[in-house]
Amino acid sequence: MKQSSFRMFPMPFHSMLLFVIWLLLNNSLSAGHLLLATILAVTIPWAVSSMTTERPSIKKPMLAISYVFLVLKDVISANFSVALLVVGPLKKLSPGFVAVPLDIETELGITLLASTVSLTPGTVSAEISEDQKWLYVHALHLENPEELIEEVKSRYEAPLKEIFGC
Repeated sequence: MKQSSFRMFPMPFHSMLLFVIWLLLNNSLSAGHLLLATILAVTIPWAVSSMTTERPSIKKPMLAISYVFLVLKDVISANFSVALLVVGPLKKLSPGFVAVPLDIETELGITLLASTVSLTPGTVSAEISEDQKWLYVHALHLENPEELIEEVKSRYEAPLKEIFGC
């Protein structure tokens, strides 16, 4: 549902935030700063309201919460795995790239997937193809490319698709 650009406060939370931050930054409650804060709080959100895009809604919030804990657990365990790899002989490392085919289609979903992969130590999202059908991932130690692809798709992409209902 697109917000009307003719409303005086198309983004009321942002207007309030701009108003308060302006006053805090200037550390003043003078009439001039109150007037300028009001003008900025009204005009900036109104000017950019036509540029906003609809955000996908979270269809399964409890799954989103469990996804956050899954990622935290993976980040912690991957830290230990990467530490052991780095402390060991560097000859045993076999870095490499894989192309993960994407089933998720929303920009937010792709961004969250790429961010999740990059947050997990030992892997980095290198690029997303122009057609947004492939996520290129660099792995610090890549023994089995198909296994990494399957892990990204089943462990991270599948829950994100379910969370956003895509």
